[in-house]
Amino acid sequence: MRVGLLGGSFNPAHGGHRAISLFAMRALALDEVWWLVSQGNPLKARAGMAPLSARLAEAQRVARRAPIRPTAIEARLGTRYTVDTLRALTRCYPRNRFIWLMGSDNLAQFSQWRNWRGIARQMPIAVIARPGYDSDARGSSAMSWLRRFVRPARQSADWTDWRPPALVLLRFRPDPRSATLLRQADPLWHREFSETRVRDPLTRRMTV
Repeated sequence: MRVGLLGGSFNPAHGGHRAISLFAMRALALDEVWWLVSQGNPLKARAGMAPLSARLAEAQRVARRAPIRPTAIEARLGTRYTVDTLRALTRCYPRNRFIWLMGSDNLAQFSQWRNWRGIARQMPIAVIARPGYDSDARGSSAMSWLRRFVRPARQSADWTDWRPPALVLLRFRPDPRSATLLRQADPLWHREFSETRVRDPLTRRMTV
């Protein structure tokens, strides 16, 4: 399968995540997108982070009836950093072809990620434009290294033929939705999931 990997805390997941995932599916001819719901972002404070089970439950609600699989597989793998998660996933699913999906906001700070060059060397990367971040992303220190590996967007469906590092920049209509704004509007959005246990679609384990 051709699978796009979108990582994040999904605190909470929302329609913007769904929209960029479906857009990436069309642009990259993907079979599925997996949402890697992390235990926590090493670059963000834990204050205000909803329980993992609540974030996974909301992600499954947002993704329903779409070829999107929200998963907390990082908790089972015992990985915290993206570079380790991607290495583990390629071992666990050797028949899948993976491409890493990220917004331009993440590209702007990509050089702060642990072994970010190692991530780029593991699999192709598709960067999806986000309003207000494109100039910072293009001028970032990570982009100064990655620029030589940029592939034309018109070739995006051929990404399985690319040898990493390989980067494609995808234009997407502006979507103002964000998890930060949703938390500001309702800091206790996760209270309805306080007693919820959900089954992870990849690991088949219950998340509590």
